[in-house]
Amino acid sequence: MIKRVFLGIMLIVVSAFAKAQTIPIPEPLKVDTVKTATPDYYYIDGDSVSSIELDEVLLIQDLKFTSRYERIRYLILQRKVKRVWPYAKLAAERLSELDERLSTIEKNRDKRRYAKMVEDYIEEEFTAELKKLTRTEGQILIKLIHRQTGDTAYELIRRLRSGWSAFWFNNTASIFDISLKEEYKPITIVEDFYVEDILQQQFKREELEPQKPLIPFDYFKGRNNWNTFQKNLPEDYDKINLAERAQKIEKYKIKKAKKDAREARRKRRRNN
Repeated sequence: MIKRVFLGIMLIVVSAFAKAQTIPIPEPLKVDTVKTATPDYYYIDGDSVSSIELDEVLLIQDLKFTSRYERIRYLILQRKVKRVWPYAKLAAERLSELDERLSTIEKNRDKRRYAKMVEDYIEEEFTAELKKLTRTEGQILIKLIHRQTGDTAYELIRRLRSGWSAFWFNNTASIFDISLKEEYKPITIVEDFYVEDILQQQFKREELEPQKPLIPFDYFKGRNNWNTFQKNLPEDYDKINLAERAQKIEKYKIKKAKKDAREARRKRRRNN
């Protein structure tokens, strides 16, 4: 069921992503990322040099962890963020396209037909991959959708489908401790700050393709709050949390072993 929730959200949010397009949209003109400023000139060693406006770049250092548990938590999040970021980025891009294209269609019947066509394509193209998402990856994706679109997943579903659809999806997701109303708050929530730092580090290393967020926040304010959080950790913080983590890993191994055994028995029965 949780897999259907993730799939349903992405089907709705990125439903503008389709190879078959009923309404052609001219390709945007490619422009250089370096913008030319007003013709101001500076003189260096007798030569005149025009000024240029460069894209904003965050100069950030790697986080220095005093807690082993928090370092592990960060590294686990890094793997998950790198996996779901392309979907969040795609959602923002296709949502913009969807709004633009639907605005050119006059009849509601044609709008519904167009939406159904592209949703069918998305379902065929992405179902297998989206079903692989874990619960935590799904919640990260929901928060990143808020970062990139300015709306929560709940608000997007309500706008693109209906209030009833948003209510149904959110209630179903809540069974698995997931909320479609979750907002991205890297200033006040430690895990969200880790996600933002991971993104900025990956952008800097050119391992992920950047995209500007549509919600305002101050990364450095979040970093200052994280430093305060780290300084105030109790002395037994690592001992307690690492012990709990070890217990969860052991339970997972037992559960996985039972599942693998069941699968092996089914396979033997099919072969016999």
